[in-house]
Amino acid sequence: MSVECDTIPDMADSDLQDKLDWLNGALADLGSVLVAYSGGTDSAYLAWAAHRVLGDGMRAVLADSASLPRAELAAAIAFADAEGIPLEVLTTKELENPDYQRNDSQRCFHCKDELFTEMEAARERLGFRHLAFGMNVDDQGDFRPGQKAAALHHAVAPLVTAGLGKAEIRELAKAAGLRVWDKPASACLASRIEYGRAVTGEALAQVERAEEALHRMGFARVRVRHHGTLARVEIAREDLARALNLETLDAISAAMRAAGFTYSTLDTEGYRTGSMNAVLPVAAIGRI
Repeated sequence: MSVECDTIPDMADSDLQDKLDWLNGALADLGSVLVAYSGGTDSAYLAWAAHRVLGDGMRAVLADSASLPRAELAAAIAFADAEGIPLEVLTTKELENPDYQRNDSQRCFHCKDELFTEMEAARERLGFRHLAFGMNVDDQGDFRPGQKAAALHHAVAPLVTAGLGKAEIRELAKAAGLRVWDKPASACLASRIEYGRAVTGEALAQVERAEEALHRMGFARVRVRHHGTLARVEIAREDLARALNLETLDAISAAMRAAGFTYSTLDTEGYRTGSMNAVLPVAAIGRI
């Protein structure tokens, strides 16, 4: 039975309320849907909203593979459980695909093509009508080959239909009392490996161990970029001053060695999403 998504109380921004109404309408029009769900703010809010509107006519689908950190897997499952969102965990096998392993600029396409192929099979098996994913309007200008895969599998983007950007989705999630409203962005572990270097289970595990160590040191927003024997550590700029002392630098170096890297360097530009993409316009990406 469908359940209408409540109007958010105290929504002072009438434009945002209009967009929420558009989102509710777009979800209702789908009838039933599988939502690609990672546990990040966008997909979590979309899954929550779809469940409020469609009830049992939706299911969140979480892709589990070596590129998903175990902590993120646990957090995504916990959120769905806390909010009563029906969840299907699918094991994806992108790491077995040579085109994905090659790690050129289309890596994300091959990953998302695997995801949506598995979701298509689940949709038919479970009797749902549509696939949806959490792209928002701010994503449209980014370099995101995964969006091409979504289009090939006819996955819809209700957040875009409603005209919602990232900041607005965070505001809606906060107003709804969702604990993920301010969750930092968390791309897959493969995004940390420099283009042209093969994606392997070992490399993914190195990155995961290294980032877990930084989190234990109290650094919330980090990336460890894998450049072979070198780990390029990105820490949020507001935390860089805390990292720039000999004791902490020694601890970071030790953690990177324990994760399997020979050398480490602290990126003075700090944490930023998509820093690997900066080389794409000038580099010929091939196998290393």
